[in-house]
Amino acid sequence: MRYRKLGQTGLFVSEIGFGTIPILEGEVPVLPEYFRLNLEEALSVLTYAYRLGCNLYDTAIVPEYGDAEKKTGIFASKVGREHVILSDKARFYTGDEMYRAVQCSYENLGTYADLYFVHQADEKNAEQIFERYGALDALTECKAEGKIRFVGIASHYYSVLYRGACDSRVDVLQGSGNILECGMLNRIEQEPKFREKGFLLNKVYAAGILPAFFPVQELIGGVLSYPISSALIGLGTQEQTEQAMGKELKAKRYPFERVMARLEQDFLPIPCDRCQKCSCPYGVEVSVLFRQYQYYFLGKEYWALRKLDQNIRECAQRCRQCTSLLCIQSCPKRIRIPEMIERIFQLTKAHVRNGWIG
Repeated sequence: MRYRKLGQTGLFVSEIGFGTIPILEGEVPVLPEYFRLNLEEALSVLTYAYRLGCNLYDTAIVPEYGDAEKKTGIFASKVGREHVILSDKARFYTGDEMYRAVQCSYENLGTYADLYFVHQADEKNAEQIFERYGALDALTECKAEGKIRFVGIASHYYSVLYRGACDSRVDVLQGSGNILECGMLNRIEQEPKFREKGFLLNKVYAAGILPAFFPVQELIGGVLSYPISSALIGLGTQEQTEQAMGKELKAKRYPFERVMARLEQDFLPIPCDRCQKCSCPYGVEVSVLFRQYQYYFLGKEYWALRKLDQNIRECAQRCRQCTSLLCIQSCPKRIRIPEMIERIFQLTKAHVRNGWIG
């Protein structure tokens, strides 16, 4: 295992971090499928990763990750708190809620979190998070009080991560990306502001989908070629842990064109890398719809259709009415976005509830 500097925190984290979703137990709506590990099983997997050199463990507040936070705390006490770096997060945006969440996490872990993130920050709640007395101010206060060591923002949106990179209160960032969804990673690599912060990357396996199409070594090596601090992998068995951490991996860029060529053997993918540069005057989140379309063919049929069914009809109607085509003009790959949205609409219409009339 190799280690990388975590921004300006003074910490060095293992290149591969342990994502704790798979060790949770209970009915928690995080993913459609997950492991149900009891405490003994969870401690066994966590400890195995530690023996392979992992020192970074990423979790989230109960009930968001079920009992994973409590299991992680017990594990840290057994191997020695000083030997591991604990990353925690909560999906709260006001200062009062976040302040209470940190205290709750402290009780669940039985110790402090080294890193604490505002979870699932997006463009709709960003003002609330960044404004005075918002979640960021609360975490800054918790840091001053010694309840956490460093303040973080976790988001799937480049605009929010960039705002965090420019904010002096933020020490670490957490974003998503993989060899398929590499557009945001490319933008982060080109923006100097991100070099001042530690950066943890999640969704390396795309919610567990991509290992069915690409070797684990290529998935991890591909993201380690970017200037990130650690790649977080959700692990639920010793076999998975061995695959991810048991061998020294070479950081090697995996060309997007090769990714597309591999997927084209199974379906007709949209050549979108989720750079999020496309602009829609009607607020259609193009990259999100494209992601759900790709995931449908990559094995998440039920999840993708449920998500698409929430707003694809409205999005398709807006695209039909639009005459500016700003989305195509701002897309680096010049994807015919309205045509792709219509394709997604027809797919959803044919498969949801035996087809509805739109």
